[in-house]
Amino acid sequence: MEEIRYDNAEGTFTVSHRKAPRHHMPVRHFHGTYEIFYLMSGRRRFFIQDRTIVIGEGDIVVIAPNVVHRTTDTDRPEHERIVVNLRGEDMLAVNGASADMLDALSVREFVVISVGASAERHDLDALARRIVREVRDRGPGFELYAQTLAMQLLVNCFRLAGPADEPLRDDPSPMHARMSEIVKFINGHYAEPLSLRMLSERFFVSPYYLSRSFKEVTGFAFVEYVNSVRVKEAKKLLEQSTLPVNQIARKAGFRSVTHFGRVFKLVTGRPPMYYRKGR
Repeated sequence: MEEIRYDNAEGTFTVSHRKAPRHHMPVRHFHGTYEIFYLMSGRRRFFIQDRTIVIGEGDIVVIAPNVVHRTTDTDRPEHERIVVNLRGEDMLAVNGASADMLDALSVREFVVISVGASAERHDLDALARRIVREVRDRGPGFELYAQTLAMQLLVNCFRLAGPADEPLRDDPSPMHARMSEIVKFINGHYAEPLSLRMLSERFFVSPYYLSRSFKEVTGFAFVEYVNSVRVKEAKKLLEQSTLPVNQIARKAGFRSVTHFGRVFKLVTGRPPMYYRKGR
């Protein structure tokens, strides 16, 4: 496996390039930055929000902040991809030039662009490889230069993006459809008590089938996904409200502030108060 990775000290700009025989996305699966995932070769299964799509060579997925997602292997696990994470404030710094793009993405939450073998593919590949070269060589001013190239990549993505109602290539299997129903239910009822047994009874499947299929389809263990959704909602309340932490914990579905703090740090890498508004 070949891998190049760069994370700046603030966690506001990251680049990860990987050529691998197989790989599952690591634990951190939502973040406060915009993500550009460009698949340069191979096929990947992408779970995002409440659906599973399969992307192929030349496809790009652009994801808004705090959207739960994960990639997993398909029947052809060999792949090459670059993932870039950018902070929205940095993109808006240039005279607000990216405002329209970011507004559109915040409404859609994610965009899938299929470049395939089009004429634009050469330009996107060139931008991606220049970003990788900058973070690998780390010459003077490399972070600023790489970030500028990443913004160019994002602009190109939105120029190539289709309409918001363009159909996506969902995984068509009945198992994926059933798990999508269950994920939608979790997303809408995260503040309530949730368990494998309760959901298996509601959706008429065995707990074993639900546990195994949920992991296969989404890449998440059941409890891991529920915790991620709850932490995402808690993070939003911490950033956008002045509610006490114990109220936020309850609203997000945690029955114990201690448990909330432990799970929150496990998922985000930070304690809850790190995201407190006006800290």
